[in-house]
Amino acid sequence: MLREIALFGVLAPSLLLYFLASTLLFVVLDRIIGSFGVYRLLWHPPFARFGLFLCVFSVLVLSARL
Repeated sequence: MLREIALFGVLAPSLLLYFLASTLLFVVLDRIIGSFGVYRLLWHPPFARFGLFLCVFSVLVLSARL
């Protein structure tokens, strides 16, 4: 459920926590994919990284809504 969460007395949107969690998960997945050399095969690796981050973020947010 999306709502505000109190962090040190400041209300922060729950999307901030999803963003931080997806950033950590993205870094791990990015290093695993990079170690296999998949990014060398792609036309524009930054677009692929951005798409991967969007997928990870979307999965986290949508799985919390179920």
